[in-house]
Amino acid sequence: CWEVREHNSSEWCHFIRSNPDCRLDGGFLDYLDGVFCVFPPRLLPLAVTLYALWLLYLFIILGVTAEKFFCPNLSAISTNLKLSHNVAVFSLTSPLHGVTFLAFGNGAPDVFSAVVAFSDPRTAGLAIGAIFGAGVFVTTVVAGGIALVKPFTAASRPFLRDIIFYMVAVFLTFVVLYLGRIRLGEALGECWGSWARWEQPGGAVTPHDSPISGYLGLYVFYVLTVVLCTWIHRRQRGDGLASPGAWEPEMPTDAEEPEPSSTNSGDYGEEYRPLLPSRESSLRILASALSPLDSRKWRRKPWYWRLFKAFRVPVELVLLLTVPVVDPDKDDLNWKRPLNCLHILTSPLLCVLTLKSGAYGLYQIQGIFPVWALLTLVASALALIIFITTSNEEPPKYHCVFAFLGFLASAMWINAAATELVNILRTLGIIFQLSNTVLGLTLLAWGNSIGGEGSAAASAPWHTLGWPCHAPGLLCPSTDTFSDLTMARQGYPRMAFSACFGGIIFNILVGVGLGCLLQMTGSQPLVKLEPDSPLVWVLAGALGLSLVFSLVTVPAQCFQLGQPYGVCLIASYLLFLCVALLTEFRVIHFSTP
Repeated sequence: CWEVREHNSSEWCHFIRSNPDCRLDGGFLDYLDGVFCVFPPRLLPLAVTLYALWLLYLFIILGVTAEKFFCPNLSAISTNLKLSHNVAVFSLTSPLHGVTFLAFGNGAPDVFSAVVAFSDPRTAGLAIGAIFGAGVFVTTVVAGGIALVKPFTAASRPFLRDIIFYMVAVFLTFVVLYLGRIRLGEALGECWGSWARWEQPGGAVTPHDSPISGYLGLYVFYVLTVVLCTWIHRRQRGDGLASPGAWEPEMPTDAEEPEPSSTNSGDYGEEYRPLLPSRESSLRILASALSPLDSRKWRRKPWYWRLFKAFRVPVELVLLLTVPVVDPDKDDLNWKRPLNCLHILTSPLLCVLTLKSGAYGLYQIQGIFPVWALLTLVASALALIIFITTSNEEPPKYHCVFAFLGFLASAMWINAAATELVNILRTLGIIFQLSNTVLGLTLLAWGNSIGGEGSAAASAPWHTLGWPCHAPGLLCPSTDTFSDLTMARQGYPRMAFSACFGGIIFNILVGVGLGCLLQMTGSQPLVKLEPDSPLVWVLAGALGLSLVFSLVTVPAQCFQLGQPYGVCLIASYLLFLCVALLTEFRVIHFSTP
């Protein structure tokens, strides 16, 4: 499809519509048809500008959905399932509890983007570029920025554990890219000593008795390692409230820690409550719950916060209409009877109309009655029953079900936004004739890694900035740049630094493993991953060098990290970026394996 720009502008539209390679899988908008058929050639710059603005807005949608809706519902689910917030993510046995449930919330945009990108071999380079590019960005720019903002002593044993696991994951990805495909065993993680079959040049198939530690298997092993380390540490300190050791991230004490802020307390909460409780009408409750703005907060915030908030308001309003949020920190668990009853209708409709770009929702039963209409009738009846049998003041006993509904609805929002994001990036790549890898390591990696609300986030409590749980940075990681730097400025640099290496482990192992696993079928248990440019090897080399640099220099400094370390990391990223762009524009040539 890249050849479209080589044709005469009058042939662009015909070329796009007749070339199967130019079809975008999934998504609600056909961006290629729009830029080459709807807009005349002379307005191509305008179309690109509009697409760039829409791209930025998609990142806002991803960030708001994950921060305000996806993560809080995951937190509520873990609370209702009696899972430990320190180790909260697969519901395993009682002593294990699982690890990083909430890491899934923080890494949701990255994982969903990777899964969507891997769904099409033409966009797999986006996923590889984004995962590797975000890894280089986080381990150099973010980690270096933390050292510049607040020199500190790193947590030794968690740092060594996480960086070694991450290096193994990067090496596994390098091998997969070198071989050009990933089998079911590599995605799931086969048992030690299992038989793996590797295709050899010439078509021969030779069995090797070798241990394969696949992506998802390696992540499970990482989970068990973290749990075991936590258990050993608790045994060593006798379950007492010992001060953080040299290997434990700094955590605020109960006296230092701010009051838990609810999901909507900053933007939709009840900051100014009346002294005496009063009964409100259902209509007033609905209007208050759907208001994404706090007038008092709006007046005291700076102009740039108001500007960014103005862009977020439409997204937040639509999300409030379609995604319920259960907040265990509130007395009423964020129960809003009229709005929650409305969610019974809007959330299922959202799910069926966004799944496979609405194909299931628009399907007609026996060619007569559409699925969305049947779902509307059933959901309306159920919403009416709930409205009649509940009250505004007290949430029902089954209110926790709304957390699962909110989790599903927010996941569908993130998936839909990620699909549009991948499609628009592929379109921009075709317009400017850029490889998917360079788009992934720049736009997609930056968009998913920077996050936050800019400088306005500096005054927010650390646990509201992409950290929706009360766990050490290793166990509830965030790769949000502004969140990590803000945490460092507020006196928690060790926690922020731990997040740099703990968070990206989840992204690479689950992002690649799950993304490839979902594309495999019983008849074709492999996914081909062929690098679309030599830039992939530059990425892998740069990420490997940055990790080796930290692995050597951090212990050499006795884990005392300061400004020289931060300057070296940021300078190395700038050097990598220059080499990557020069490689993309063929100024530097590398021989590919």
